[in-house]
Amino acid sequence: MIKKLLIANRGEIALRILRACREMGIKTVAVHSTADRDLKHVRLADESVCIGPASSLQSYLNIPAIISAAEVTDADAIHPGYGFLSENADFAERVESSGFIFVGPTADTIRVMGDKIEAKKAMNASGVPCVPGSDGPVPDEPKAALKMAEDIGYPVIIKATGGGGGRGMRTVYDASDLIESITLTKTEAGQAFNNDVVFMEKFLEKPRHIEFQVLSDTHGHAIHLCERDCSMQRRNQKVVEEAPAPGITVKQREKLGNAVAQACVDIGYRGAGTFEFLYENDEFYFIEMNTRLQVEHPVTEMITGVDLVKQQLLIASGEKLKIKQSDIKPNGHAIECRINAEDPDTFVPSPGRVDRFHVPGGLGVRIDSHIYGGYSVPPHYDSMIGKLIVHAEDRAGAIERMHGALSEMVVEGIKTNIPLQRRIMEDHAFIAGGAGIDYLEKKLGL
Repeated sequence: MIKKLLIANRGEIALRILRACREMGIKTVAVHSTADRDLKHVRLADESVCIGPASSLQSYLNIPAIISAAEVTDADAIHPGYGFLSENADFAERVESSGFIFVGPTADTIRVMGDKIEAKKAMNASGVPCVPGSDGPVPDEPKAALKMAEDIGYPVIIKATGGGGGRGMRTVYDASDLIESITLTKTEAGQAFNNDVVFMEKFLEKPRHIEFQVLSDTHGHAIHLCERDCSMQRRNQKVVEEAPAPGITVKQREKLGNAVAQACVDIGYRGAGTFEFLYENDEFYFIEMNTRLQVEHPVTEMITGVDLVKQQLLIASGEKLKIKQSDIKPNGHAIECRINAEDPDTFVPSPGRVDRFHVPGGLGVRIDSHIYGGYSVPPHYDSMIGKLIVHAEDRAGAIERMHGALSEMVVEGIKTNIPLQRRIMEDHAFIAGGAGIDYLEKKLGL
């Protein structure tokens, strides 16, 4: 069993991991930048090590500094959280070659699933439904590329094989724009991901974003923990997540859930992961797998009662999954609102001192946040400062509970997106359920 864990991350996820470790009797090491000396998890950890200046490149993305911190503190494992190095195969490889346990999948698995072309091949081989499109990179010959698009059928989307976070993709509605779009996407991909390979898929007009949470151990046992709906997005960034997804039937859940669990066994997956799908006209289409813990994991925890971070740590320690698929029965409904330090109308980041912080409470209310009164939100990192999660017997009750919790929440001194989240909870399309991934942007006029 892991005895001392280095948490290679910051903010609310670092605090979330620390809390799980405390309950399991695992000692913790917090690494931090000079800008993050006052983070809550840094204060609460058994040990802390400063690994560099405020810049992520010189601290949280500094692999040698993180490995050195693990060495000097005699940690035996490293948890990457999400973001930063969590899906960096070179980091996972370096961690394990240095003699530490990496809390996540193997480097080889990260590489395969991080390459969208290879991931699609692996899913096709496992019987997981994929978006119609190219079996490999878009050909360099313009005529061949045009023929490929014609065979798939317009509109098509050009995607970077190493892309993510909404970057490295362009939608093409007409053959006259195809070649220029391919060239621009390749250039953008090369600059952003150091990999200019792109592929082509059918563009779905009004899909929803549905994802399945999985756990897989090293003994050939994998399960799914139901699905989440993450369709409320702005510029391909999730704003609200919920579980289970409205309108998904038990039969659909079982069929696709069993398929993704089997895919985990087929690819030798280890740990927690998420299969992401576009859903349109009662059909699911695989788009990618996130080989890490997701920001929205709390909604799954709320409806299943499974602590995903603890399961990650147990699996990384070599334990067999004690949870059977038959144990997973969704209970009620959960919603998560991401709370960001940003203007709710312009979305401009709003770093600065938090003068007052009051969190809501009551039955079925959870807040995952690292901020506190007097804390200064630095300008160097992602604007998310917390997640507000609620659970109720049904979706209508969860929406009402979230609306009340948002009304109670107070963050003074900086701007936040709480007003936007309150508007979403009152929106007729969100209340009805089943809105597509383009709905929120259109509503906001973006």
